[in-house]
Amino acid sequence: MNLHEYQAKQVLASHGVSVPRGEVAGNGDEAVAGAEKLGGDLWVVKAQVHAGARGKAGGIKVCKTHDEVRQAADGMIGELLINHQTGPAGKPIHKVYVEEGSDIARELYLALLVDRDSSRIAVIASTEGGMDIEEVAASTPDKIVSLSIDPASGLMPFHGRRLAAALELEGDQVKQAGKLLGAMYATFLSSDASMLEINPLVVTKAGDLVVLDCKFNIDDNAMFRHKDLAEMRDESQEDPAELEAHEVGLNYIKLDGTIGCMVNGAGLAMATMDICKLAGGEPANFLDVGGGATKEQVASAFRIIVSDPNVKAILVNIFGGIMRCDVIAEGIVAAAKELDLQVPVVVRLEGTNVDQGKKILADSGLALTPADDLSDAAAKAVAAIKGEA
Repeated sequence: MNLHEYQAKQVLASHGVSVPRGEVAGNGDEAVAGAEKLGGDLWVVKAQVHAGARGKAGGIKVCKTHDEVRQAADGMIGELLINHQTGPAGKPIHKVYVEEGSDIARELYLALLVDRDSSRIAVIASTEGGMDIEEVAASTPDKIVSLSIDPASGLMPFHGRRLAAALELEGDQVKQAGKLLGAMYATFLSSDASMLEINPLVVTKAGDLVVLDCKFNIDDNAMFRHKDLAEMRDESQEDPAELEAHEVGLNYIKLDGTIGCMVNGAGLAMATMDICKLAGGEPANFLDVGGGATKEQVASAFRIIVSDPNVKAILVNIFGGIMRCDVIAEGIVAAAKELDLQVPVVVRLEGTNVDQGKKILADSGLALTPADDLSDAAAKAVAAIKGEA
């Protein structure tokens, strides 16, 4: 689950991290009221969406008067922010964050994330803040420093000193860097986060470290432990198909291909996507119906898959262990009749009640293409897209 910038800063501030003061607004009048409450003569109006690179898409405006604050807020709220991170569909802007201006001397990059290769939390830092870290990694990889935190010992004082050296900090800033890293690490652990990114982390002209922007991702599997964070979820920022799948107990992630995949088991789903690519196709999604899916869930899975206009064929790959092949077959037939499917459907069934499942499909009168094994299924799905089947 992702948090908005203002939510992430609230969580960080509760752990003692220095963030600029700000006010959330849902319209121009509220934005002006927020600016008046903050005082001063410089404010930044930021679109609150689950995407980065907002400034390049007009989602961040520096304002010097209350009229400019109102115009900036009204110009964003109700619109879509569209950039390379959101895709052409964009993300809806329902709120803006009015923040006090900061006197910036330097912009830095700092992030914590789960490094699955080492099974540790990694600290990523760079002096090139304010830029896409991918661009920095590609053009000047020597400017990115990575530290690994041993879970047995946890964060140690030397991590803060190494971070300060990597960011070219000096004097009191070294102590600030250690304190900031400690607060971020505590926030990361206590929230079951998967990523906590500060970009930019700024050094003010007064020499203070301040979090100017923040991304905060939390492991969905741990949300049952964090009801306070779960209440911050903004479903308007999520893919409608992924949201529907979550509501009916399915695991679905949209991809960019043309072969819709419905599989039981995450490992088998990954293997199915791989073999689709091996056969010359591209998977349109990851969809795991789980080991105990009902006929209704299978029908929902089909609805979600065909809601993607890019899907040109559907590959159903079921290994019936806990899941029964006849239940899957009944769900396929029900969905095909209800949705009047206009795309080819290739079905590979194996395991518990496989003969009953195949008979249900054969007796359905529907144009379903059976497959003998996974390689055969992938080849037939690719051929169907190419009009060869």
